[in-house]
Amino acid sequence: MKYLAAYLLLNAAGNTSPSAADIEKVISSVGIEVDSERVAALLKDLEGKSVDELVAEGTEKLASVPSGGAAPAAAGGAAAGSSDAPAAEEKEEEKEESDDDMGFGLFD
Repeated sequence: MKYLAAYLLLNAAGNTSPSAADIEKVISSVGIEVDSERVAALLKDLEGKSVDELVAEGTEKLASVPSGGAAPAAAGGAAAGSSDAPAAEEKEEEKEESDDDMGFGLFD
């Protein structure tokens, strides 16, 4: 994912055909060791495709992923009707707070 992110950053900066050296330079600039084989594999997979095509393909794939919105809503409604509703709200608040800083950097 970090190699794709570097590719997209370079593309957004105006480099429409980033090379392996360009990607490696971006990745190493933030102190991460580069796996040249993975960079080469990424470039091979992206060869001949524009970023617009990649985004269109990704959008099609995401459209087929179920969002699962109904189940959490039903669970929330059941919790609100029970006498344990305040406890459920406290647990949810604790979870939200713990997710604030998970210790991940942009390229981890």
